[in-house]
Amino acid sequence: MRVLLLTQVLPYPPDSGPKIKTYHVLRHLVERHEVTLVSFIRSEEERRQADALRSMCADVHTVPMRRNLSGELRGLLASLLTGQPWMMTRDHRGAMAHRVDRLNARREFDIVHADQLNMAQYALRLSRARKVLDLHNALWLLYRRFWETMPNGPRKWLLGRDWQLLRRYEGEMCRRFDAVLAVTDEDRRELLEAASGDRSASGDASYMVGGDSNHRLSHRPINISVIPIAIDTGALRPIDRSPEARTVLHIGTMYWPPNAQGVLWFVREVWPQVKAAVPDARFAIVGARPPHEVQALSQSDPSIEVTGYLPDPIDILRRTAVSIVPLSAGSGMRVKILENFARGLPTVSTTVGFEGIAAVPARDLLAADNAQEYAGAVIRLLRDPHEGRRLSDNARRLVETKYDYRVACRPLDAIYARLGSLNRTAQPVTAATS
Repeated sequence: MRVLLLTQVLPYPPDSGPKIKTYHVLRHLVERHEVTLVSFIRSEEERRQADALRSMCADVHTVPMRRNLSGELRGLLASLLTGQPWMMTRDHRGAMAHRVDRLNARREFDIVHADQLNMAQYALRLSRARKVLDLHNALWLLYRRFWETMPNGPRKWLLGRDWQLLRRYEGEMCRRFDAVLAVTDEDRRELLEAASGDRSASGDASYMVGGDSNHRLSHRPINISVIPIAIDTGALRPIDRSPEARTVLHIGTMYWPPNAQGVLWFVREVWPQVKAAVPDARFAIVGARPPHEVQALSQSDPSIEVTGYLPDPIDILRRTAVSIVPLSAGSGMRVKILENFARGLPTVSTTVGFEGIAAVPARDLLAADNAQEYAGAVIRLLRDPHEGRRLSDNARRLVETKYDYRVACRPLDAIYARLGSLNRTAQPVTAATS
């Protein structure tokens, strides 16, 4: 089938959670369908990186996405005037709508696959194609949880308003698409809850960013399937770690507020206990664009290393004894945990951190939700490398059998087949002529 894949983030190189998830979906689709990719990009470097995807796809198109203060304020004003979520209005770009319209005029697509909620507004412009909405998380739930952890102030007010608007919007999109993909059972439940909520806007096409009056709600069943985030366990092999490893590692995009918040909590509440018990331990924070408060950690404590983005973190991985995921807010799945498991890194996570992953505490990882228990788990793995190897061996088996993309993405085939059959039955029947 002819597929139009719309992505918020260029899925190459696969070096962050959203990119990894989308890249492996793309790998699965191109083996079976003719895929045209249209993606936002944020730099000239990304424009060049898009060339790596041209050998996989039938065609690749990129649209610049620049975020700045004036654009953020325009998006906020549009949100206040229209009642649409700010997270959606700030990312509306006429250039993307125009590109999608041009492609739609040039050829007919069987399926349009919108990757992340931000791209739903563009997929709705294709009236004839069947529509798939691929949600990396239940966005409204993610922002509600983050809002709950924030101190009072203007940012909390704005986020509190937005998660409620997102709940309505996300539910609306679930009702408008032929198929919706969630990555966890919990996200599926939350999306169904949102979709069965307030339907007062269902007939109002102006509610959607870039809405078109031709795209009105049809009263179809809500089809939400769970397809977990997947990785390539063939490419991610266990790391040959040093038996003398004493590094505690956090790896993840540091401009994502929940990651930065988790690291700061760990340093303030947990790290002093770890250093007291294991004086030669070090803490490495790896990830792009750490905020100033995180960068400053290495200046006040020489046992802490803040590296920023590393294209190849192999040296740090080899000296890692424990990888941590100290999240207090989140939704969906953490790709970094799957990658930790594939690389054979013993992991300590909060319950929220490994939510949606079929890991069993004490079998595949250690779980802790308060500072004392978290410190105890980290200290245990620093002192006992045999325990770390036991956990990492079990975790490796888990990702090989459940989260490799060759296994995890198979349900997409049945979903696409169902949508293809709907397309065929929708074709007008013409009388045979002699």
